[in-house]
Amino acid sequence: MRNVREVEGVPRKIPQRTCLGCQAVKPKREMIRITRTPDGAVVVDPTGKKAGRGAYVCPSIECLEMAKKHKRFERALGVVPPPSVFEELRRQIEAMNESAETRR
Repeated sequence: MRNVREVEGVPRKIPQRTCLGCQAVKPKREMIRITRTPDGAVVVDPTGKKAGRGAYVCPSIECLEMAKKHKRFERALGVVPPPSVFEELRRQIEAMNESAETRR
């Protein structure tokens, strides 16, 4: 089983989420979460644990641009994210891709 791991002999499900850009279903830990907090602010949630409505995107610029182009953030979160959120997402994705390249 692909999305199950064993912990102390007991199978545990790995949470799966759908990317707003490419619509691929991947493990939650491999994606970046964007959250609309209860007070209405939209923020990038690196821990994945902030309270509020969440949406996920793969750590690739292509997925970010596709989700932005098709207004999927607006649909998923119910509000229009400010441009600063997209800038922060882009920086975070670029940093993740750079660190992945240096590990090779």
